[in-house]
Amino acid sequence: MVANPSLVLNKIDDITFETYEAPEIVEPTDVIVEVKKTGICGSDIHYYAHGKIGNFILTKPMVLGHESAGVVSQVGKGVKHLKVGDRVAIEPGIPSRLSDAYKSGHYNLCPHMCFAATPNSTEGEPNPPGTLCKYFKSPEDFLVKLPEHVSLELGAMVEPLSVGVHASKLGKVTFGDNVAVFGAGPVGLLAAATAKTFGAARVIVIDIFDNKLQMAKDIGAATHTFNSKTGGDYKDLIAAFDGVEPNVILECTGAEPCIAMGVQIAAPGGRFVQVGNAGAAVKFPITEFATKELTLFGSFRYGYGDYQTAVNIFDANYKNGKDKAPIDFEQLITHRFKFDDAIKAYDLVRAGSGAVKCLIDGPL
Repeated sequence: MVANPSLVLNKIDDITFETYEAPEIVEPTDVIVEVKKTGICGSDIHYYAHGKIGNFILTKPMVLGHESAGVVSQVGKGVKHLKVGDRVAIEPGIPSRLSDAYKSGHYNLCPHMCFAATPNSTEGEPNPPGTLCKYFKSPEDFLVKLPEHVSLELGAMVEPLSVGVHASKLGKVTFGDNVAVFGAGPVGLLAAATAKTFGAARVIVIDIFDNKLQMAKDIGAATHTFNSKTGGDYKDLIAAFDGVEPNVILECTGAEPCIAMGVQIAAPGGRFVQVGNAGAAVKFPITEFATKELTLFGSFRYGYGDYQTAVNIFDANYKNGKDKAPIDFEQLITHRFKFDDAIKAYDLVRAGSGAVKCLIDGPL
């Protein structure tokens, strides 16, 4: 047996190190990846603290982690585009190849999605394995090779960046757009960076914490910022945005006041992308939404091509070296931990101690 050290969430407030048997090649297109870097996501913390997110309820132990990059250690005989030693970003959600969602090109909406570190409600079936382990198995077509300019640490950030990519694609962000991003957490910051990369002329990031807003400017993701707690109402926000009403809203908080303000500041005919999830139903300013003829898009994870686009963004950003990078994505990595200290990493992020993106090394 090849040992596979793993970090396991057993139940609320209970994380342990366990050793399982490493996965093996079964299908010709299977690839075994030795995981090297894994980011902690807010969803991981939610399961740790509450044991559920919406209808996804933890009822049995689950290996944590879904934001990962690593090095290919084995390939099936049918693998054509990867070889042992290649560095890859791992896309953690595998749809049913038989679903209508997959066949129609919207595989992120597949009702039978097997998503890493997401509880499986099927009786008697184990949870999909997470990526916080030494060895992880994936189909070849859900791995993206990392170019030389993209480190394994950045590779672990491809997953949250892909959320921003998907949102900007849905909102059709392009050159000259004026974009407002609500929320300066990791997803909001990466959504703002994506909008900037897609050619937005102005990007304003809205949050209630000045240090997060400062980071949005420091990394080069925002041209403007606004503190919605101390800065005033929606008219003050527009004034802070050079008097411009944004034509694209990327709402990354799920908070009712932010959703309402997003509708208030949106330019007539604008596009509103809802990225953040709310804990319950929210009131929505439907009359103003209708009279402005806004278009609303729901955004869920990422779809076809989004992972590759995210890798391409990192590659283009760093092609001339770190010193000349337009956006300092690496500044978002505020904490790094060895695998043996992974529980400490989860506790730090859960405590809300200022971590933006926390990365954990793979097991040695």
